Amino acid sequence: MLRPIRWAKELFLGATLLAEDIRSIKANDPAARSTLEVALVYPGLHAVWLHRAAHAMWQRDVKLGARLLAHTNRFLTGIEIHPAAHLGRRVVIDHGMGIVIGETASVGDGCLLYKGVVLGGTSLERKVRHPQVGRDVVIGSNACILGNIHIGDHARIGSGSVVVKEVPAEATVVGVPARIIVPSHARFDAALDHANLPDPVIDMLRALAAQNEMLRERVATLEKKLGLEHVEPAFHLPYDGEELPRADGG
Repeated sequence: MLRPIRWAKELFLGATLLAEDIRSIKANDPAARSTLEVALVYPGLHAVWLHRAAHAMWQRDVKLGARLLAHTNRFLTGIEIHPAAHLGRRVVIDHGMGIVIGETASVGDGCLLYKGVVLGGTSLERKVRHPQVGRDVVIGSNACILGNIHIGDHARIGSGSVVVKEVPAEATVVGVPARIIVPSHARFDAALDHANLPDPVIDMLRALAAQNEMLRERVATLEKKLGLEHVEPAFHLPYDGEELPRADGG
C-alpha cells in the first residue's frame, strides 16, 4: 500500500521539476516561444533531464549504467555532465554546446550557464576537487571555474573568465585570471548581459595614465616657477581612441 503512494509522490515531484525547468527557460530565453517548443528542441533542457536520470542511477549504485547514460547525454546534446555531479532545481543551460561539469561539482538552484562553461578539477585525488556553485549564479560563455572553490550566491562570472579563487556572494568577476569588479555597483544585473563587462586591467592602465598626466602637469608648473627651461619631446600613442591598431601595422 505504501509503495503506490511513494510512486505517486515521486511522479508528482518529477512533474513539478519538469514544469519548473520549462518555466525557467522561458523566463531566461526571449527566443522561447512556447512550452512545446522548449520541451522538444532545447538541448540544455534535455541534458538536465537526462542527467537527473543518470544521477539517480549513480545514487542507486548503478555506476556503469549511469556513465553510459551520461555518455549518451553527451552524444545527443554536446553537454558533458558526470552522473555524480549535483544540479539544483531550475538550472538553465542556454546554448550549452561544450559545457563540462565534473564529478564532484555542485550547481545550486536557479543558476544560468551559457555555452562552453567548464567546472573543472585541479587534483587527481579522490576528493571534492570541482567548483561548488551557489544559488542564482550566472556563468558567461566559455568561462572556466577550476578547483574546489566556492562561488557565492547571486555571483556573476563574465564570459571567457578563468576563475581559480573563491568568489563572494553578489560579486562580479571578469578576466584571466578573474578579478572582482570594484565598485560593486559595476556588476551586471541582466542575466543576458554577461558580455557587456568592464576590463579591470584597462581601467587600471587608464587610471595610471591619468595620474601620470597630473604629475607631469605639476612638475611642469614647478619648473616654470623655478625658471627651469625644459623642452620635452612630443609623445604620441601608437594608436588613437578605443580601437587597437591593425595587426599588419596599416
